[in-house]
Amino acid sequence: MMTKAARLRSAMAERGLVNIMATHSPLSAILAEQAGFDGVWASGFELSALYGLPDMSLISMTQHLDMLRAVAGRTSLPIVADVDTGYGNAINVIHTVREYERAGASAIVIEDKSFPKVTSLAVDRHHDLVRIQEFQGKIEAALATRSDPDFLIIARTEALIAGLGEEEALFRARAYERAGADMILIHSKKKDPSEIESFSKAWNGGVPLVIVPNAYPEFDVARIRALGNIRMVIYGNFAIRAAATAMRETFLRIIADEGAQNVHRDLLPVEDVFQLQGMEKSIPMNGVTYASLFVSAGGKPCHYARSAAPRRSQPKPTLLSTTTHRYTCAAGSWKLFELSVWHHQPNCGRL
Repeated sequence: MMTKAARLRSAMAERGLVNIMATHSPLSAILAEQAGFDGVWASGFELSALYGLPDMSLISMTQHLDMLRAVAGRTSLPIVADVDTGYGNAINVIHTVREYERAGASAIVIEDKSFPKVTSLAVDRHHDLVRIQEFQGKIEAALATRSDPDFLIIARTEALIAGLGEEEALFRARAYERAGADMILIHSKKKDPSEIESFSKAWNGGVPLVIVPNAYPEFDVARIRALGNIRMVIYGNFAIRAAATAMRETFLRIIADEGAQNVHRDLLPVEDVFQLQGMEKSIPMNGVTYASLFVSAGGKPCHYARSAAPRRSQPKPTLLSTTTHRYTCAAGSWKLFELSVWHHQPNCGRL
């Protein structure tokens, strides 16, 4: 059976170019798959923004892996993981590759900045790069660690971001190719694609390129394909920007309208959210689903309630889940809340 990493390589070989959408959650990954993207980008920037934090190495590897595992469980698409600088030196990269491959990634992108990093598109920020030999060591460590030979090791150079020019960017990219990188990601924060086009035309290496057209969105697929050596386009911050735009506009309208009586018409129906959640796969849609709540105080039952329970003559319902919560008050007394969710399949009649 072909792995997701092998599928990603195959898609690039067959179609020449794959489109990867940024994600910060399983929901955004589901939407990206439904839209027709070839893969998702487990973005450090988007996850940082989701936490309301700047993209400055504040989100831990554990937090990022938790997000990636959740995404991997809800999409069939290959995941390209943004691992920043690899979380340390070559020894840390060994651990990083093991954990990300185990979590469900099909590729990692590792960049040649020093730790802690600052997001590439930040204005008037200084960007320090590590020595070429040090970064080559990280690439070699990653290659030696991967268990799936199709798992992609993508080397990202920030030479253009750091203002070091095309010659330095090409020099570094060639060195990273010699170290064994499968692809080279070239990044630019110019508002037009001139740096990327120039680099692509000058690139004579044997591995293909990856670009992230966040700062130069007018660089469309037709122009990218015309260059001939770019095989992957990552739309790196569009999911979180789209989500923030929609939430901001919705929240402002509710305040301005003094209610949701107008804005609700423009929102996704809750039934569509159920579909995105996969509710029809989790709970049978025929029969009756109901809940019972048992509350005890100090060990003695004090309240019991349930909703829409079936008649006693009907078959015994199936228990789907039970959740128990214990709350202790300052005075030492406590209450126990037990919520049970049941499903009842009615009789279909007897012969």
